[in-house]
Amino acid sequence: MTEHSSSNHQYTEEVAHMEKELRYISGIIKQQGRRILSNYTITPPQFVALQWLFEHGDMTIGDLSNKMYLAFSTTTDLVDRMENNNLVKRVRDEQDRRVVRIHLLSEGERIIEEVIDKRRVYLNTVLADFDEQQVENFSNLLTKLHHEMKKD
Repeated sequence: MTEHSSSNHQYTEEVAHMEKELRYISGIIKQQGRRILSNYTITPPQFVALQWLFEHGDMTIGDLSNKMYLAFSTTTDLVDRMENNNLVKRVRDEQDRRVVRIHLLSEGERIIEEVIDKRRVYLNTVLADFDEQQVENFSNLLTKLHHEMKKD
């Protein structure tokens, strides 16, 4: 057995435990997020779309559907509903009039900021029993985990 495979084998129980905890945490975050969204007129997929636009700026429907792993037609329907609720608008590209980008409107931005703020308040209450060093370590480890996952 090589040293690398032996060190991987060493973590088998810990990895199984981490996978289980991450799955449970993910479920709780999703449930909490839906609870927060229930006070708004948007659906969870609309929230995800608005979040992409908020964080990355204007996108085509194709770009958005790829980011969300949704069919183009599903994303088009999603954008139609958000446009009807004045959360986004379609804008023709100045350089290429054939290209239509989805632009986040102020109401969509307001909702995203409010929801994210409420999610942060929730996380802050969850972390109330953590000391400053634990929060800093946890934050650094999450950043490292995210970085490693993005490599794939």
